[in-house]
Amino acid sequence: MRNKTRSLYLFPYILWIILFVVTPILLVVYYSFLDLDGNFTFGNYEKFFTPVYLKMIASSFWYAFLITGFCLLVAYPTAYIITKSKHKQLLLLLIILPSWINLLLKAYAFIGIFGTYGAANNFLELIGIGTQQILFTDFSFIFVSVYIFIPFMILPIFNALDKMNPTLIDASRDLGASAWTAFRKVVFPLTIDGVKSGIQAVFIPALSLFMITRLIAGNRVITLGTAIEQHFLVTQDWGMGSAIAVFLIITMVVIMLMTSTRKRGTL
Repeated sequence: MRNKTRSLYLFPYILWIILFVVTPILLVVYYSFLDLDGNFTFGNYEKFFTPVYLKMIASSFWYAFLITGFCLLVAYPTAYIITKSKHKQLLLLLIILPSWINLLLKAYAFIGIFGTYGAANNFLELIGIGTQQILFTDFSFIFVSVYIFIPFMILPIFNALDKMNPTLIDASRDLGASAWTAFRKVVFPLTIDGVKSGIQAVFIPALSLFMITRLIAGNRVITLGTAIEQHFLVTQDWGMGSAIAVFLIITMVVIMLMTSTRKRGTL
């Protein structure tokens, strides 16, 4: 009876996975083997491994690495400070709130801030530096991307730090460890699962950014997400766009496997 009840509860979940996860992936794989005329071909994958697309892959990984790295550098000390605060819930709410705002609205807000007559250039004028070209640069693209993704890095690290037993740090200090040694030998290894979860939540979507590259970077930054958008909406080459999407799916699975957390069994 229990098995039947369990199967009944699992059915909607399995149906959802099949309809909205497995089926779309299979369709993408199918279209990746079709040319513009709908004929079967391996040409999309042959074209993908050419210098133009290989350079695009390198660029996508480089920007995703920078975005993830800056998120981690800011998120870890921020999460640590929040765990020591008396107002954890309020601070977490302030961090989560921006993620409730539509991504397009945030992008247009930064266009106004970084524009020629925006708040950033007004500040630079005030301190005597003068007006600078901030919008449509690598700096603006990385800054806005970090701003968008940083809550997804802070939350898992905060959870890992908040669950950590503080007496372990006290014990390491009593044994003569410096603050840096205690962090390197005790704190960071115990919170590595939160770091891995944060990397998954940031690096994977950062690989496929496309709207930010257009609005903030002004198409100066070309990523795989931008290429997919171009092939599906502009050139109408769904086969090539699907081939790039298949590569991204495989890459995401590999990253998830590399950063997955394994629980050790107890004897």
